[in-house]
Amino acid sequence: MIKYIFTLIGLLSTTVSPVTIAIVNAPQNQIGIVDNVATATSTVLEAVKATNRTIIVWVTAYSSTPEETDETPFITASGKKVEDGIIATNLLPFGTRLKIPEFFGEKIFIVEDRMHARKSNFIDIWMPSKTAAAEFGINYTQVVVLD
Repeated sequence: MIKYIFTLIGLLSTTVSPVTIAIVNAPQNQIGIVDNVATATSTVLEAVKATNRTIIVWVTAYSSTPEETDETPFITASGKKVEDGIIATNLLPFGTRLKIPEFFGEKIFIVEDRMHARKSNFIDIWMPSKTAAAEFGINYTQVVVLD
């Protein structure tokens, strides 16, 4: 059951379509609309902390290829070297631990990288090859935020 819904509008310009982030298991019903990334991030983080820490987002995968990264494909935005279990997202701070139970069971991932600013409702899993990332595809699923 979804109890918190935040629609993010105008993130980059007036041409950007709204993005909805659903927070499940919230203590009370609430619908909010925010109009910038800073407010959106703050609002989402507050809502996640107030819930059982489960969010519903798009989950994709990426690899360390030049067309998918910047000029330092093996270094994350936090300065760490890429490895299994690294996540890129703009929703949560560096060091946040999370699980994606539908696809990875109890495996714990850590946020160490960022995505393009237009990707506000996404989590991107680092994979060792472009083939593995492409095979994972795109999925809309629940993510459990541990801290």
